[in-house]
Amino acid sequence: MKNIELIKNTDKEFPQNLLNIEKSPKELYIMGNKKLLNKKSLAIVGTRNCTPYGAECAEKFATDISKKNICIISGMALGIDTFAHNGALKEKGNTIAVLGCGFDYIYPEENIDLFNKIVENGGLVVSEYPPKTKAVLSKFPYRNRIISGLSMGTLVVEATRNRSGSLVTARYAKEQNKKIFSIPGNINLKTSGGTNDLIKEGAKLVTCANDILTEFKIIVENTPEKNH
Repeated sequence: MKNIELIKNTDKEFPQNLLNIEKSPKELYIMGNKKLLNKKSLAIVGTRNCTPYGAECAEKFATDISKKNICIISGMALGIDTFAHNGALKEKGNTIAVLGCGFDYIYPEENIDLFNKIVENGGLVVSEYPPKTKAVLSKFPYRNRIISGLSMGTLVVEATRNRSGSLVTARYAKEQNKKIFSIPGNINLKTSGGTNDLIKEGAKLVTCANDILTEFKIIVENTPEKNH
């Protein structure tokens, strides 16, 4: 296992994107490839209780976007976050996980293997909290400002209307003047309520990775995307 490094906001490695956000962290504890901190990145977030449709979308979007040398950022939670990280790793792409706890208390425990996989395959894990900081759920929404802050934009795959951490990330993205993308979902499912509302509120409706890539003027091939 690699060592934990501490970088401060006065260090040259500190991500430039985070210097400009409100309540920017003064320091970050990191493990893995710190070069990713200043790489072009997209956040992909969503509910822990995702549907098979949401899981498939998260993994496919992450894989397709990784092919364009864009880093995928998420929160290493169960559900959509996990599929987003795995989608990036599947393409041998880069991914960053932002923790809401210290490195001594990886949360959730079910994703310790994913944590190791990210670090061992050229990815990066980041936390603003000292290693011995335990996982307290109230800290997790606050760390979402870092997920959106590091990214060019945020894609919300599935989210409920109530108490959704993904919508908190989208709100931070809006405050940071970042682009917000949303995948439309079945109007009869709770997991689509938040994403469909985001689209009503002005998030860009996306059905394939090219919809996001073209928004950032990244060259895409004119090949039809397969339907999900």
